[in-house]
Amino acid sequence: MDAREKILEAATNLLAKASAADVSTRAVCEAAGVGAPMLYRLFGDKAGLLAAVVDRGFEEYLASKRAARPSDDPVADLRSGWDNHMRFALEHPHHYRLMHSPELTVPPAAAQEAHALLHGILERCAAAGRLTVPPALATQMIMSANVGAALSMLTRPEQYPDPQFSERLRDAVLDSLTRPADTAEPSGPDNAVPVAAATLAARLRAEQAPRFTAAESALLEQWLDKLSAD
Repeated sequence: MDAREKILEAATNLLAKASAADVSTRAVCEAAGVGAPMLYRLFGDKAGLLAAVVDRGFEEYLASKRAARPSDDPVADLRSGWDNHMRFALEHPHHYRLMHSPELTVPPAAAQEAHALLHGILERCAAAGRLTVPPALATQMIMSANVGAALSMLTRPEQYPDPQFSERLRDAVLDSLTRPADTAEPSGPDNAVPVAAATLAARLRAEQAPRFTAAESALLEQWLDKLSAD
């Protein structure tokens, strides 16, 4: 095991025993049997170390999401993704709290990748005519709700005794952003234009051979995003 792995292993073990989502660099160095200069050379500073610990802890979770094969129902994939997110958070509370700790000043690559993977599923939802808001906005709403629910259940479990709480919140959030696959037309005249705009924008982004110049595509996407957000 090289010095980097020793430091990450030591930090991970200390984090698992800590009452808060934080560890000291001195304790990590002592546990890993390395000097502080080595830690700072490899990770830059404490924030860099903690971000690396988060990325290491989330790798297995992200690997499973990368390997997941899309189903024929992108909304079902959203529900499955929500459940997997909650399961990981509850099974790895220390890593999860650290990822979303205000003390973590360096954004972990794992958080950015999770956001991108969710956005990819929502692009599929929009292309299928199932999304009622732009994919970027839906990504923010779902991720915020999913993370908020997970952190609430981790920090105040006594306030969430209902075992179906996560599923109830999941369905409420997703039902507000998507529509059934068997719906021929968006429900209500006020919803028709936003859904059509979000669908067209996603399908144009998915095209292998763009129909417009880069400038034209940017302008059209700006118009469609505005229409889908109304």
